[in-house]
Amino acid sequence: MKNYKRSGAAGFLCAAALFLGTGVLALGTSAFNALAAEVSGQITSCKITDDKQNVEIALNSSGSTEGTDGKVYVFEQPTYQDDLGSRSDYLTSANASGATTVTVPFNKGDGSDCLYSKFVLAVKEDGTYKAVSEPHYITNPEIVAKNTEAFKEPLTKKGLNIELNMLDDAFDLGVKYVTTNIAVSRLMGSGIDFQYEGKTYHFNKGIVEDYDKVISAYSGKGMVVNAILLNDWSDTTSNLFIPGVQKTSSAYYYMFNATNEAGFEQLKAISAFLADHYSGKNANYGKVSNWIIGNEIENQEWNYMGPMDLTNYVKTYEKAFRVCYTAIKSTNANDRVYLSLSYNWMNEMDGQLKYGGKEIIDSFNSIANNQGQMEWGLAYHPYPCPLIDPVFWDDAQATGLVKNDFNSPVINFANLNVLTDYFCQEALKTPSGHVRHIILTEQGFTAYSPTRGDVPELQAAAFAYSYYLVDSNPYIDAYTLSRQVDAPSEAKDGLKLGLWECDMSKPNLIEATKRRKIWQVFRDIDKKNSTLEASEFAKSLIGINKWSDVVPNFKWKNLEK
Repeated sequence: MKNYKRSGAAGFLCAAALFLGTGVLALGTSAFNALAAEVSGQITSCKITDDKQNVEIALNSSGSTEGTDGKVYVFEQPTYQDDLGSRSDYLTSANASGATTVTVPFNKGDGSDCLYSKFVLAVKEDGTYKAVSEPHYITNPEIVAKNTEAFKEPLTKKGLNIELNMLDDAFDLGVKYVTTNIAVSRLMGSGIDFQYEGKTYHFNKGIVEDYDKVISAYSGKGMVVNAILLNDWSDTTSNLFIPGVQKTSSAYYYMFNATNEAGFEQLKAISAFLADHYSGKNANYGKVSNWIIGNEIENQEWNYMGPMDLTNYVKTYEKAFRVCYTAIKSTNANDRVYLSLSYNWMNEMDGQLKYGGKEIIDSFNSIANNQGQMEWGLAYHPYPCPLIDPVFWDDAQATGLVKNDFNSPVINFANLNVLTDYFCQEALKTPSGHVRHIILTEQGFTAYSPTRGDVPELQAAAFAYSYYLVDSNPYIDAYTLSRQVDAPSEAKDGLKLGLWECDMSKPNLIEATKRRKIWQVFRDIDKKNSTLEASEFAKSLIGINKWSDVVPNFKWKNLEK
């Protein structure tokens, strides 16, 4: 963590969705040119059939067909192609009036398929085919997945970012979720050959084995592993960066590139390899269940592509996200895929390098509505505001940034209900009508404050309060605390987030020395027989008589005296 104002931190290595006009957002991905004729088209559904042999495409079109031959044509495009150019190789056609359903082959007969393709409608005018619809992707890639095992929901929501050499301690603590970073630049190399869609890709055996040790250790203990895919800078993976983007000292990670063939192919291969390798089929590799694409994407400090307006920034991210999503879901049908945001919901925005989290969500959802909705979820980071004070229950009064409405500058634990209320809106639900999965993957409380000094009791109280808020909220699946042990690089600046203190004489190591109060609270917080006893001390610090007075739908209310 570098920025105590919380404009972004990687930590560990609804309102209607911005509809424009008729609801079509950005037109650039298909060079949609409805003015070419007065025909307007729309693909409303695009799914692989149950027999996995075809793609069924539902479409409709309307308007004057004057100047055309009276038909609409269905074209297939690769993810990175944005216009039809002089193409005439359409798949099928239909009358340019009303609604109909057409079927095209899923498997092409040459060993390839159209899993990652998008489809677009066009009319023929003056001998040239011109797009008259938004592109639409296949929305059920999970139907071809070999691994169809159900998602294994842990008994509680309690998670922790842990040190591998302290796995026994984490097991004693009853950790159910853990998060690990995967820096993708390190993956490419030699030693592992991976066949995918008719091509062979080569991965670094030594690096992959390092990840295997970590992930298998966690999942082998029954923990759900969240993996964050991060695009760190490397000259050896230049295809993964948006063309023209240069390395900058103002960014830690970069936007994944799916805007050209080389970037698309490499991103697809990496995502498919990781999904297959960590599918759980080999206990020595382990199992990843939750995949997070990038970190705190509302701030380009963590997802850089250069100054860009919101719509085109999100459009670029959504394209890359969909590649990862398709690779993962077509391998493991019930894995979950998330985008990541910090607590800056409508705060610290400049419209070029920083955007509101709410803006990101609305724009992403609108693009997905038009181009094929996915079962995407949100990985959120509701740290205290500011980060250097563990007391979050006074953030509204102390900062003026925490409000109880959908345009709150900040959403953190003090107003967490605003986030889930927002996602409960019909406009943001999944196509099946469910509230999207939300997990809290990075948040913590310091045991030292510049104004209060050493405050381990307040740190522990803040965790207890925040965990109860999450545990009693049915729309949040998981809560991963940062972190098990202080990091010397953070602790020297006063940011002491650990359940354990660290050895400050070893600045390049994370070595635990002494437990804090929060350790015991963390251990017992999700246990029926000990949770209220473990958190009793916190009530006087917070200034309450009962947890049910401040925690909506408090889970343990019937046990309170």
